[in-house]
Amino acid sequence: MNKLFRNVVIGLIGAGVSLSMATAEVWRFNNFLPETRPETAQLEQFVTEVNEALGGETELKLYSGGSLGLPNTDTLRFLPSGAVEMSLMWANYLGRDAPALSSVVVQGTIGSIEEFEKAIPTVREIYEEEFAEWDVASVGYAAIPMLSVSVFCRDEPVRTIEDLKSKKLRVWARDQVETFTRLGVSAQIIPQDEMYVAMKTGVVDCALYPALYAHTVSLQEVSKYASFLYPMASGPYVIGVAQNRWDATDDTIKAAIETAATGLWERTNQYEADFQRELDAREALVDGGIVWGEDFSNEDRDAFVSVVTEIWEKLAEEAGGNAPAYRERVLTALGR
Repeated sequence: MNKLFRNVVIGLIGAGVSLSMATAEVWRFNNFLPETRPETAQLEQFVTEVNEALGGETELKLYSGGSLGLPNTDTLRFLPSGAVEMSLMWANYLGRDAPALSSVVVQGTIGSIEEFEKAIPTVREIYEEEFAEWDVASVGYAAIPMLSVSVFCRDEPVRTIEDLKSKKLRVWARDQVETFTRLGVSAQIIPQDEMYVAMKTGVVDCALYPALYAHTVSLQEVSKYASFLYPMASGPYVIGVAQNRWDATDDTIKAAIETAATGLWERTNQYEADFQRELDAREALVDGGIVWGEDFSNEDRDAFVSVVTEIWEKLAEEAGGNAPAYRERVLTALGR
């Protein structure tokens, strides 16, 4: 009888565990960044911390590298509709649906850590306000390093804007297209996941890209030369949840996410070591076959910054709505 009772109890416990696992709520977390990016490692830690705090009743599951097939440009469409429970967002990818977002921080207009640290609180406030208009709650942030953007070329070194005028250049944002076009350079937007093939097949001769991340897309395999052009600060990545889902979320789950999000921000909002990481990345690329050339001149860099600052004003005016006011708020934060 004791043996029978024990077997029944074990069976009931097992059934209970299976039922618990079956009914556990899973939040799919869409991450468009590749698994090899350092930010993805930070997001993985964020997910781990949330899951440990929740103890299995609700689970976050990270899907990286666009594995869910959701275009990052469509985030403001698929996230409020419930296609996923959570998603990483980057304002610069969302300008089609929310034009004001693409002109909050135009890359290249802020070129120092000191300036950027002044702007970050205002930028976060603006993002939270703008995403709320799309029924998206901003529940966390991940800072992007202060990057050094370089020009990677296939067949010959390019170290001046004048030489770049004879090349086809890959860029990733409209403000870059506008800036280089005004400088006399043919530039086109090619998504990150198409850049390798575009370089390999000669669709473009050169690609604009940060050296820090070049190895994550194997850029050293399809380019032979590289030179630094300009420093770049970017607005942070935002972790978004549909507002109606967030409003309905249990306070325990909210607290776990918010606590882990605070840790994520504190870990990533550090810029002191960025320059050394840049040098280390260049050295690794050289070991991989890249010939690292002299930097673009200060004159070329000044010309780029001057034009991109003008483009910032133009894009804000074109976007209309809140965009000009957002730009003024950031400029005020910068003390300009």
